[in-house]
Amino acid sequence: MKSYQQTLDFLFSQLPMYQRQGAAAMKKNLDNILALCEVLGNPQNKFKSIHIAGTNGKGSVTHILASILQKSGLKVGCYTSPHYKDFRERIKINANFIPEQHIIDFVEKNKALILKIQPSFFEITVAMAFEYFANEKVDIAIIETGLGGRLDSTNIITPLLSIITNISKDHTQFLGDTLEEITFEKAGIIKNKIPVIIGKKQKKTKQVFSEKALQTNSELFYANSIVKVQKFKSVFGKRTSFALKHKGKSITLETDLIGNYQQENIQTAIAALFYLKKKNILKIKKKHLFNGLKNIQKDSYFIGRNMLLSTKPLTIADSAHNVAGIKELVTQINAIPFKKLHFVYGTVSDKDVATIFTLLPKEAQYYFCKPDIIRGMEVDSLESIAKDFNFDFQSYHSVKEALATAQNNANEKDIIIIGGSIFVVAEVI
Repeated sequence: MKSYQQTLDFLFSQLPMYQRQGAAAMKKNLDNILALCEVLGNPQNKFKSIHIAGTNGKGSVTHILASILQKSGLKVGCYTSPHYKDFRERIKINANFIPEQHIIDFVEKNKALILKIQPSFFEITVAMAFEYFANEKVDIAIIETGLGGRLDSTNIITPLLSIITNISKDHTQFLGDTLEEITFEKAGIIKNKIPVIIGKKQKKTKQVFSEKALQTNSELFYANSIVKVQKFKSVFGKRTSFALKHKGKSITLETDLIGNYQQENIQTAIAALFYLKKKNILKIKKKHLFNGLKNIQKDSYFIGRNMLLSTKPLTIADSAHNVAGIKELVTQINAIPFKKLHFVYGTVSDKDVATIFTLLPKEAQYYFCKPDIIRGMEVDSLESIAKDFNFDFQSYHSVKEALATAQNNANEKDIIIIGGSIFVVAEVI
């Protein structure tokens, strides 16, 4: 009998893993996931789903939907990636992690198949999630793509609805150098006659989406044509309030999600729910919105975005790692009164750090560190780039050491930000 840790060691060490290896772990087709699921009895066809792609906001929209749908009385599966602290974060039902024993049994039962097909780490976790959701007879599953969409392993489902949050430049080595090329990959989740909701209207992406919807005979809607989130007031340490306008009526709601960028994500998620309600696919009432939005982090186990770790000094961990995400984070920082900014920063080797550094505040003390993964960018690389920006920085052997130094240096009126990569955030939460 294998232990849970032995099972994880097998998954992490034997299977190609993007977080560890980068491009070498990427597959350019859906052959492996199709072969895996075929042997498993095609579990992806045995539950209803909503499929979500996009550059930023996928995780937020996934958990907003999950929390509201749970409050409507549904059994809701949730597949997200990557994980922060626990592998089981990837596969949840009503915020409860997949049991350790299920993971052990799945791997033991399918070990010969795994060794034969040689799937990636992501492919095996997707297959595991699909089988789990089918076995547990979820009412609906919210499935988040890992990277891109067209060739993403999750893209073998036929959902009730596709959602694409927004498009910006990230993972250009896989998805293309232009917004149009990246949009083409994300739009790959749009299926024949399956409606799609786009979270953000962007000039350079509009035609690509329209052409794909036309090819697939799919209804296409922009979120703001269904519902509008207005009067959005978000402050660290307090709850976020906003007005929801729909069909000429307006109601005031509040949520525990912090960050002005959540306005777009909430609007996208609620637009999706209202569309499915209009089609009599889901029954969503006002009370479900109220209750579902109140405590999304706790009710859906949503971590890693604008996480408040301490109030004295104000300490926030945020996994924004690309240009669009960093812009939003800096906007949020600038809205906070503080005496001095301490920024614990680390990233991975395939990021365009020079561009990101043009966005980061110049008046700050930086604490550079390497996240504890092979793909982590070495601190001397960060140093050489930072010198061109005249940053005030020091480098440290670990994220833990960098944060401890920042905490020692900061006083109660300062602010500490921890970010640059999901893997840096993972080490502190």
